[in-house]
Order: sequence, then C-alpha cells, then structure tokens
Amino acid sequence: MTDTDDLARRNAQFAAGEFEAGLSINPSGNMMVVCCVDPRVDPTRVLGLEQGEAAVIRNVGGRITPTTLRTMAMLGKVGAANKDGHRAGDWNLVILHHTDCGMTDLASFPELLADYFEIPAHELDAKAVSDPIASVRVDVGVIEQEIRANGFLVSGLVYDVSTGLVETVVAPTPVRSE
Repeated sequence: MTDTDDLARRNAQFAAGEFEAGLSINPSGNMMVVCCVDPRVDPTRVLGLEQGEAAVIRNVGGRITPTTLRTMAMLGKVGAANKDGHRAGDWNLVILHHTDCGMTDLASFPELLADYFEIPAHELDAKAVSDPIASVRVDVGVIEQEIRANGFLVSGLVYDVSTGLVETVVAPTPVRSE
C-alpha cells in the first residue's frame, strides 16, 4: 500500500528535480483534456504531456456531462481573469475515452447513469456508455452543441488499454460560433 510517507518522499524528489516554478495558470499548450479517472489512463503519460501544458478534467468515463460543462465554464473564467498568461492560438479540447472502461459496468445501473448525465433513463442509449468509439463521438457532439467560441477545436481520442495506443476517432474540428 502506498502511504503518505511514500507520497511525501516522492514529492520531495519531484520538488528537487522536476518542479518548474513560474508556470502560468493557463495551459501552455492551450489544451484541456477530459478523460476518465481510471488509473490506467493517466493523460500526462498516455499523451506525453508536460507539466503545465494542459488543464485536465477527470471523471467517471471521461464524459461530457452537465457538471463537466459547468467545470469548463468555471475554468474559462479563471483563464480570463489571468489573460496575461494566455498564449495566442486556438484552444484545443481533447476528449479521451478508453477501452475496458468501468463505465460499461455501470450500464446495469440506469438510474445512477441517468442521474450522472442529468437525463431521463429512457435517453441513456444515446450516451453509448458501452462503446468508447461511439461515446467519444457523442461527447464531441455535446461540445459542438454547447460550446460557441471562435478559435476552439474539439477532438476525440480512444486509448486502448491493452496496446497503449491512441486512436483518433474525431480529428480536431473547429467549434462553430453563432
């Protein structure tokens, strides 16, 4: 078992050798990743992200839910309040789902999932909870419907936990501003 002494030792090593002072609160890569909490799918490792390169939101299934959208809106306000740290260029939202996701195990709990997605249970089929390729497409569609901003790209990736490889399901697509 990993205990707090182990964590403190690891942190001291990090602080001595890897810590970067002066990072901006805004991601240096103009990127946000939404992904699952599954410990096999650490987006910094899977995608090779550097410290400070991306904001990361993790939840069950890496899904775009009303709560995720509210979190993104709050992070947008934080970013706007610190605009001197914002880099020019498009903002890239990466939705990262994965194979063998525990979300599939929740399919037998429709009431729980309906509450999670804040929808009636009879609409759950549209969320494709048992198919990571379909679910990433669904979530890209939610972003395309809900986010209206110029200079904003959304993409959908699926990570295969058995090979370590990522498949691009939805290439970076500009979100249309109305």
